[in-house]
Amino acid sequence: MTGALPRLVGINHVALEVTDLEAALAFYGATFELAGIDREPGIAFIDMGDQFLALNEVVGRSPDEVRHFGLVVDDKPAVRAALEAQGVEILPGSRLDFLDPWGNRIQVVDYRDIQFTKAPPVLRGMGLEHLRKRERAIQELHAKGLVDPGAPA
Repeated sequence: MTGALPRLVGINHVALEVTDLEAALAFYGATFELAGIDREPGIAFIDMGDQFLALNEVVGRSPDEVRHFGLVVDDKPAVRAALEAQGVEILPGSRLDFLDPWGNRIQVVDYRDIQFTKAPPVLRGMGLEHLRKRERAIQELHAKGLVDPGAPA
C-alpha cells in the first residue's frame, strides 16, 4: 500500500457482554443451532463458519468495556498509522482496538489472518484479488473443512 487509506473488507465478529456466560450459551443454543463453541477464560466464541459471535462474561464492570465489533481490512498497519496520524488512542493490549469519537470500541483485524473469507469474484470486484491468507488462517479453515486441501485461500 502506498499512501492510500486501507480498504474495509468485512466484519469479522461481534462481541457482546453477558453477566452469565453459561446462561447466555444456553439461550443462544436454544435459539440457534450452534455448530461449535471455542472458549477462553470468561469468553465463548460461537462458530458461524468463517465468522463468529463472541460472548464476554462481565462481572462487576460497567457496560461497554469489552463490547465491540471487528472490522476486516486489507492493511492493518496502515489503519494503525491512520489512527495515530489523527491522534486516536490505541487501546492497550495485543490487538488493534480503539474508540471512535462516540465511544464505540472497534477492533481491526487483517483479512490475511482470519477465517472470514470473501469469494474470489467478490475479492476481484473489490480490487483485492491479491490478498492471500496466512498459514495459520489456512490451517484453521482446513481444520473446519472450509477449504479444499489443494485450493489456494
